[in-house]
Amino acid sequence: MLPASLPPLSKGGHAAHCKRCLSGLPSSQVDIDPAKLALSFYCLGSLDVSGELEKKTKDWEREQWREWIWSQQTRGHHGTGFRASSYMTAKHSTEEHSGHDNPQIIMTYTALLSLSILRDNFSRLDRKGLLEFLRSCQNIDGSFSSEPLGGDSDLRTTFCAFAISTMLDDWSGMDVANALQFIYSCRTYEGGYGQSPFGEALGGTTYCALAALRLATKQLDPLSLQDRQKTVRWLVQNQAYNGGFSGRTNKDADACYCFWCGASLHVLDAGDLVDNAAMSSFIASCQFKYGGIAKIPGEHPDPYHTYLSLAAVALLPPNSSEGASWALCPLDPLLNATYQTSSWARAHIPAPKVDDDALGDAGI
Repeated sequence: MLPASLPPLSKGGHAAHCKRCLSGLPSSQVDIDPAKLALSFYCLGSLDVSGELEKKTKDWEREQWREWIWSQQTRGHHGTGFRASSYMTAKHSTEEHSGHDNPQIIMTYTALLSLSILRDNFSRLDRKGLLEFLRSCQNIDGSFSSEPLGGDSDLRTTFCAFAISTMLDDWSGMDVANALQFIYSCRTYEGGYGQSPFGEALGGTTYCALAALRLATKQLDPLSLQDRQKTVRWLVQNQAYNGGFSGRTNKDADACYCFWCGASLHVLDAGDLVDNAAMSSFIASCQFKYGGIAKIPGEHPDPYHTYLSLAAVALLPPNSSEGASWALCPLDPLLNATYQTSSWARAHIPAPKVDDDALGDAGI
């Protein structure tokens, strides 16, 4: 049960902050403008998980956002995906493809979830091109690059490939066994996972590794009981004295890691080991009085920390009426979206099933 002294979670204020950021970024946030598609996901995700999307937005606004996201779908020389934004291109619809508007794997993952939040029917999705794009992003070591034949290559991009394959319900775009071997190679002596082999264990990439393993194998059978216990211990130790989670050993707590580490524990079926009351108190202290959640108390908020903090709260078990403002839409920890949105994605993103009987009746 949440403590009586816990201040309310300002769901309306946080939703309003994110809606404002969908229209224009404050000066403190303009450096993330080139990743506008990911930013849109954090804003829409906050509206979705707080249950404020229908209340705070109008039909024409949601349609406008859908159209903008679809305008970022681009076909390159190595398949189709979504680019970060149109900031590097002009008159895209009439120009030949250039290297500046390559599809990007993280942006593609966030685009699919954003369109699912907006309940799009995905009739415009180039599924064949998307599978071609995934194949062109996989490297010899099993990892995935952010762009075809280049770009960042680590567990973040590899998780996105697993999530996209799950939403497509089609794993033909990757060598799954090779990708799993890459994930195993990123495991550290502490039990966490680094961005790449021999890297330091990080909360975010540990989530990416565990979620990808569960998505591909349904259960974490590839991990031994000892391995799982070691990972659980490392994650639990990352919960700091103030209730927040740190992303690395001996680092200060940061609100985003309440999700990355907390969700990792849920993936491992060990979510009951999170000190929920302490974590909620830390997130409450990171709330900004005008809406939004910051990485630590006293700093300015941003959509990234706002969404991940709300996502962490959404994983908490239901509480009594004393914590009614803290009740959010339940979250699917594997895709990092509400269950309603992840169910929509799984139902509408895969290619429509062909009715063999209908084909037979048509003489095909």
